[in-house]
Amino acid sequence: MTFSICVRERYTDDGGDDQVRFGVAVTTRLPGVGALCPFASEHGAVATQSHTNVALGRKGIAYLADGLAVEDALDALLAADEGRERRQLHGVDADGTFAFSGDECGEWYGHRVGQNYTVAGNLLVGPEVVEDVATAYESTAHGEAPLAERLIDALAAGHDAGGDKREDLPVQSAALRVANTEEDDRIGPFSDDLRVDATETPIADLRETFETAVRGYEDALARYTDEEE
Repeated sequence: MTFSICVRERYTDDGGDDQVRFGVAVTTRLPGVGALCPFASEHGAVATQSHTNVALGRKGIAYLADGLAVEDALDALLAADEGRERRQLHGVDADGTFAFSGDECGEWYGHRVGQNYTVAGNLLVGPEVVEDVATAYESTAHGEAPLAERLIDALAAGHDAGGDKREDLPVQSAALRVANTEEDDRIGPFSDDLRVDATETPIADLRETFETAVRGYEDALARYTDEEE
C-alpha cells in the first residue's frame, strides 16, 4: 500500500564541521501515513509499512539513539515481531543501511538498497516504482536543492511510474521528515517535517506545502531579523 525512501547525506556546515542529515519520505493510497510510517532523528531514518507496526519505527529510532547500528536494531525488532512476514522495514544510520520485506507483503513488493539510501514498497504496479524512486534520488543526491525538496522529487518519480496499484482508493497521503546532526538555532525548521493527510493529489500537495512552508519561514526570518536590528 506504500512506497518510501530513507537517505543519509554527509555535508559540511557553515563553520566547516562535518555533519550528517537523514531524511525519509512516503506516500500511500490511504489517509494519514505521516503519523504511522516515517521516523527520523539526528541518529537516522526508519520507515515501517505493509501491515504497519508503528512500534518498529518508534523503537528503531530509539535504539539508534542508544548507539545500536541500524542493522542490529531493526533486525532485533523484527526477530521479536510475530507478524514480521507481513512487514516492510528499512532505514539508515550514520554508517549502515537495512531493508526487509516479508514474504507475506502484498504483490508487487520489494526493496532496493543503494549507497546511502534504501527504498521499499508494496502493493505497487511493479518494480519500476522502486527503481524510479531510487534513480530519481541518485540523480539529485549531490544537488544543491534542500533534501526535503529532493525527497518529494523521488516520490514523484515513483508516482509517475504507477505507484500504489489500488486505483479504486482515491484518498491518499504523503509525508516527509528531515533531521540532522547540526545544532539549529533557526526560528523553526518549518520545511523539514511535513504531512498531507487526506487528498487525491498527494505529491502535488506535499510539494505545495513544502514551498509554502519555505516561504513562511523566510518571511518570518526576514521580519524578526529586521526587528532585532
